[in-house]
Amino acid sequence: MDIKQFYQAFFEEADELLADMERLLLGLDLQTPDSEQLNAIFRAAHSIKGGAATFGFAALTDTTHLLENLLDKARHSELTLNTRMMDGFLETKDVLQKLLEAYRSDQEPEPDMVARSCAHLRQLSLEADQPALAQAPTAITPVANAPVTAVPAVQQAAPRASASPVLKVCFSKISEGDGKSLSEELANLGTVLEATQDADSLCVRLETTCDADDILAVCCFILEADQIGITTEAAPELAPVAEPAPAPTTPALPMHAPDVHVSSPTKAAPAPVAASNATKESGSIRVDVEKVDQIINLVGELVITQSMLTQAALLLDPVEHERLLSCMGHLERNALALQASVMSIRMMPMDYVFSRFPRLIHDLSAKLGKQVNLVTVGKETELDKSLIERVIDPITHLVRNSLDHGIESPELRVAAGKDAAGELTLSAQHEGGSIVIEVRDDGGGLPREKILAKALQQGMSVSENVADEDLWPLIFAPGFSTAEVVSDVSGRGVGMDVVKRNIQAMGGHVEISSKRGRGTSIKIVLPLTLAILNGMSVKVGSEIYILPLNYVIESLQPVAKDIRSITSNEHVLHVRGEYLALVELHKLFDVSDPVRDPTQGIVVILQTEGSRFALLVDELVGQHQVVVKNLETNYRKVPGISAATILGDGNVAFIVDVVSVRQMARNGGF
Repeated sequence: MDIKQFYQAFFEEADELLADMERLLLGLDLQTPDSEQLNAIFRAAHSIKGGAATFGFAALTDTTHLLENLLDKARHSELTLNTRMMDGFLETKDVLQKLLEAYRSDQEPEPDMVARSCAHLRQLSLEADQPALAQAPTAITPVANAPVTAVPAVQQAAPRASASPVLKVCFSKISEGDGKSLSEELANLGTVLEATQDADSLCVRLETTCDADDILAVCCFILEADQIGITTEAAPELAPVAEPAPAPTTPALPMHAPDVHVSSPTKAAPAPVAASNATKESGSIRVDVEKVDQIINLVGELVITQSMLTQAALLLDPVEHERLLSCMGHLERNALALQASVMSIRMMPMDYVFSRFPRLIHDLSAKLGKQVNLVTVGKETELDKSLIERVIDPITHLVRNSLDHGIESPELRVAAGKDAAGELTLSAQHEGGSIVIEVRDDGGGLPREKILAKALQQGMSVSENVADEDLWPLIFAPGFSTAEVVSDVSGRGVGMDVVKRNIQAMGGHVEISSKRGRGTSIKIVLPLTLAILNGMSVKVGSEIYILPLNYVIESLQPVAKDIRSITSNEHVLHVRGEYLALVELHKLFDVSDPVRDPTQGIVVILQTEGSRFALLVDELVGQHQVVVKNLETNYRKVPGISAATILGDGNVAFIVDVVSVRQMARNGGF
């Protein structure tokens, strides 16, 4: 059995355990630590150590072992937790993450980093033990004027030796080759006394200082829990130790046992776990993302085929083919339900993102000398895995900016009549076919004067009386920064433009609002998934295009008096007191035989980046969900087009990149 095949399962499990460890550490009350939290932190370290030992990851094993010892003392109230120790635990968690990444990349970790981390943990352990040692009474106190007589070594009372307990470990549903490999792995945890194997099971009697949880923590990276059963046998009796010789008649010295805890080499035998683990089924399975993507792609093809059949069935006589049409209706409902179920597999809760920020805020607020409370709302809101991974960096930039520029120092907040501690809120909620992620703080708000002055300094075309909603988006311009001091937190004018580009690349947009002295809110609006799109299909000439529905505000047929010409090629449309740029889609894609007179076509009002514009098309076809196909993979990137889809009649339709179209219109790209 090649044990490397189980590496990925270990790495994924260890990532989750480290994330849980960090979350629990940050939520721990140092004054009155919760025992359940301490036990959970200890179990996380314990499981990582067990898996690392199995796979021979020595640096990870040694570091986690030292951390585990400290956590064990903490949960048994043998040390007092303090801020220094908590910072040490969090730093060790970071080191463990780096060690994990090194092993994941098939590299040996940096020795100096491991040595520093281990030395720090040993120092913390020594500091934790010092109070107990300092308070321990003297071991022997001589009586005044009494002769001191040494007791011969052979006569000193010796502790009764005890053997390690024996665990009976049974594995089911395994091959002969796997059984041999498992026996060899268990030999690393103790002494194999006996191993018996039949057709598909293996039973091993193992003398070990490890307990049942240790064995499970190791083996569960290789086998499912219901394949492992563990029971504890009584420890073998050893020959009795000879009684010590009688003490001499010299008066005995008063002996005071020092109040120092001595760890026993053996642990109390746990209750048998075989029955519970044998009957307990795993609540989830790990599946490679590529396999899920394959299923999603096949289901998408199935939905397209079903759509083609439905369209073809419309030509049939409903009376003559009533049964067939009824079956087609069932097929359509089942195909859509299957599509929704498969898509839900890729959906992940936003807690996956939000759980990363308590540590960031903890470290940054301490560095900046600020007090910040984090509030999270809508952690259960789900987003496609492909998007949830990519949204972490943009949110991180926004959080760092809120802490550095938004939330004031405690002194300034108190002077302004606020609480000394600022509040940063991360929220997520579904709105139609989109998800809205908000980063909101109760800080000082955006400095209008500074932003305006910086914009004018950089030669941007902006007036002194520009509206706030038009001024705020300027902070996303490349190189734009109002920071007076450049630090390693922010202030270099990079980051916010990256935020905007990354969000647009995911088919989303950013909205910003701010009130001086009351705070700032930045919203990221994203589609729930990039695999399925709610779209409005429009016709231009003989071509069909899809407009993402989350950009569509309304549609109307313009009248001549509302259309104004700026140049021979540029027009604006007057809509309820507002003049909107009129973009003619047929000019953008050079479509033949379009409707050229705007009053004979349809105008779709679209909104992006906080502004609106009008898109001229020939006619509206309808609204429906479409399966998105990557155009670059199958052809190449086309300006103004984000992807493609296959319609019910088998024809290909292009999905319009609304943000790109708006930018091309501004730059005169027609």
